[in-house]
Amino acid sequence: MLELRPNCECCDRDLPPESQDARICTFECTFCADCADDLDGTCPNCGGELLARPRRPAEELANHPASTTRILKPEGCGRPAASSALSRE
Repeated sequence: MLELRPNCECCDRDLPPESQDARICTFECTFCADCADDLDGTCPNCGGELLARPRRPAEELANHPASTTRILKPEGCGRPAASSALSRE
Protein backbone atom coordinates (compact mmCIF):
# COMPACT_ATOMS: atom_id res chain seq x y z
CA MET A 1 0.00 0.00 0.00
CA LEU A 2 1.32 3.46 -0.87
CA GLU A 3 2.61 5.56 2.02
CA LEU A 4 1.15 8.80 0.64
CA ARG A 5 4.04 10.86 2.00
CA PRO A 6 3.05 14.31 3.26
CA ASN A 7 5.55 16.60 1.52
CA CYS A 8 7.79 17.33 -1.44
CA GLU A 9 11.34 16.10 -0.86
CA CYS A 10 12.77 19.14 -2.64
CA CYS A 11 10.84 22.18 -1.39
CA ASP A 12 8.92 20.70 1.60
CA ARG A 13 5.57 21.78 0.15
CA ASP A 14 2.65 20.04 1.88
CA LEU A 15 1.08 17.31 -0.25
CA PRO A 16 -2.02 16.02 1.55
CA PRO A 17 -3.50 12.68 0.46
CA GLU A 18 -6.04 14.37 -1.80
CA SER A 19 -3.43 16.50 -3.59
CA GLN A 20 -3.47 16.41 -7.37
CA ASP A 21 0.02 17.95 -7.39
CA ALA A 22 1.91 14.98 -5.87
CA ARG A 23 4.30 13.03 -8.10
CA ILE A 24 5.99 9.74 -7.14
CA CYS A 25 8.49 7.26 -8.55
CA THR A 26 8.40 3.49 -8.14
CA PHE A 27 10.17 3.83 -4.75
CA GLU A 28 7.52 6.37 -3.61
CA CYS A 29 9.96 9.27 -3.56
CA THR A 30 7.51 12.18 -3.48
CA PHE A 31 7.68 15.59 -5.15
CA CYS A 32 5.30 18.41 -5.99
CA ALA A 33 4.37 18.94 -9.63
CA ASP A 34 6.52 22.10 -9.88
CA CYS A 35 9.67 20.36 -8.63
CA ALA A 36 8.94 17.28 -10.76
CA ASP A 37 8.72 19.56 -13.81
CA ASP A 38 12.04 21.19 -12.84
CA LEU A 39 13.51 17.67 -12.69
CA ASP A 40 12.17 16.86 -16.17
CA GLY A 41 9.90 14.20 -14.63
CA THR A 42 12.86 12.11 -13.43
CA CYS A 43 13.48 11.17 -9.79
CA PRO A 44 16.77 12.64 -8.52
CA ASN A 45 17.17 9.69 -6.13
CA CYS A 46 16.84 6.72 -8.48
CA GLY A 47 16.45 8.09 -12.01
CA GLY A 48 12.92 6.67 -12.24
CA GLU A 49 9.92 8.31 -13.88
CA LEU A 50 7.81 10.66 -11.75
CA LEU A 51 4.08 10.18 -12.26
CA ALA A 52 0.92 11.52 -10.64
CA ARG A 53 0.37 9.90 -7.25
CA PRO A 54 -2.94 8.04 -6.98
CA ARG A 55 -5.38 9.49 -4.45
CA ARG A 56 -6.86 7.25 -1.79
CA PRO A 57 -10.63 7.61 -1.40
CA ALA A 58 -11.49 9.68 1.70
CA GLU A 59 -13.51 6.85 3.23
CA GLU A 60 -10.41 4.61 3.10
CA LEU A 61 -8.09 7.10 4.83
CA ALA A 62 -9.62 6.32 8.25
CA ASN A 63 -8.49 2.68 8.06
CA HIS A 64 -5.40 3.28 5.91
CA PRO A 65 -4.05 6.74 6.84
CA ALA A 66 -1.39 8.61 4.92
CA SER A 67 2.14 8.76 6.29
CA THR A 68 3.10 11.64 8.58
CA THR A 69 6.86 11.11 8.14
CA ARG A 70 8.39 14.02 6.26
CA ILE A 71 11.39 13.36 4.00
CA LEU A 72 13.39 16.38 2.88
CA LYS A 73 16.61 16.79 0.95
CA PRO A 74 18.18 19.65 2.94
CA GLU A 75 20.51 20.42 0.03
CA GLY A 76 17.54 20.62 -2.34
CA CYS A 77 17.18 18.64 -5.52
CA GLY A 78 19.74 18.69 -8.26
CA ARG A 79 19.63 16.98 -11.59
CA PRO A 80 18.29 13.42 -11.73
CA ALA A 81 20.56 10.52 -10.80
CA ALA A 82 22.54 9.03 -13.67
CA SER A 83 22.26 5.46 -12.40
CA SER A 84 19.16 3.44 -11.66
CA ALA A 85 20.32 2.51 -8.15
CA LEU A 86 18.37 4.08 -5.32
CA SER A 87 20.75 6.42 -3.52
CA ARG A 88 18.92 7.52 -0.36
CA GLU A 89 20.68 8.59 2.78
